[in-house]
Amino acid sequence: QARLVESGGGVVQPGASLKLSCTDSGSTFDYYAIGWFRQAPGKEREGVSCISPRGKSTFYADSVSGRFTISRDNAENTVYLEMNNLKPEDTGLYYCAAHLSASPQQMCNLPEDRMDYSGKGTLVTVSS
Repeated sequence: QARLVESGGGVVQPGASLKLSCTDSGSTFDYYAIGWFRQAPGKEREGVSCISPRGKSTFYADSVSGRFTISRDNAENTVYLEMNNLKPEDTGLYYCAAHLSASPQQMCNLPEDRMDYSGKGTLVTVSS
């Protein structure tokens, strides 16, 4: 069973909003930076947004800056990704991952095999 579980994906029209959740079943959640990544068919994996262990520092990819907001609630072992003004190019499998020591900007630019652990993802489809 995956330690990180994502939820909140769905099929929406352009301009709509979605809020994704990433919940950790472990007891050391607040030690880790958490990041959201997405993979679309035919495209490279992209680090969408990452947040530091206590939420004081964040990073956003240029493609989502100003539209997406990452936040975390360590009491609930959950990281959220609020996505507004969704575009068709936001379509993809969104998954979260954890890293013990990287800054948010570093983490969002690390390859998948450098993550300490990750979830299986939730699908977001933006289509009219």
